[in-house]
Amino acid sequence: MRNLKRILLGVFILLLVLVILAFVLENQQPVALLFLGWAGPQLPVSLIVVLALLVGMVVGPIVGWFLARPSRVARKPLAQ
Repeated sequence: MRNLKRILLGVFILLLVLVILAFVLENQQPVALLFLGWAGPQLPVSLIVVLALLVGMVVGPIVGWFLARPSRVARKPLAQ
């Protein structure tokens, strides 16, 4: 059973890598983004999408952590 899980995990990772590779190879057209008057350099579409994904993977959990933190008022014991 343990070997089956390893094989399935290996197959899943291999398929994920193949899908990412196909995405990167199919999206090599250069684009320049314009945001609030700032024009970025021309980069391949795939690089922009992967960078946006990585930024979201970092920023999302940080924002979730800040929103889930109890405030100081909620932690203050009630005076009886």
